[in-house]
Amino acid sequence: MKLGIVVSTNDPEEVWNAFRFANVALGKNHTVRVFLVNKGVEAEDIKSERFPVKDQLQQFLDNKGELLACGTCMKNRQKQESNFCPIATMNDLLEIVEWAEKLVTFG
Repeated sequence: MKLGIVVSTNDPEEVWNAFRFANVALGKNHTVRVFLVNKGVEAEDIKSERFPVKDQLQQFLDNKGELLACGTCMKNRQKQESNFCPIATMNDLLEIVEWAEKLVTFG
C-alpha cells in the first residue's frame, strides 16, 4: 500500500508515534512518504529521553522511507535543509496526497 503521513506537530510523543507507525508500515512492505509541515519541521530538533524521536526518524530513513519538509515552514523557523529535512513545497504535499492510497495525519 502507498501510505502518506503528514506530521504537523513538534510534540515529542506524537512525532515519535508517527515515525513508529511509519516504521511498522515499512516493515510490512508498504511504501511510506512523510511530509513535515507547520511545527512538524522541528522533528529533528526534538530532544526527549522518553520519546527518542531522532532514533525513529533515523530508522525511517535507513529503511528507505521518503521524508519531505515544507520549505516555507522551515524558512519561518530559520531552519536549513538537512539530511533529515529536505525542503519541499505544497506541490510536493499535493503529490503525496494524490499518490497515497491512505493518508494519516499526526498533530
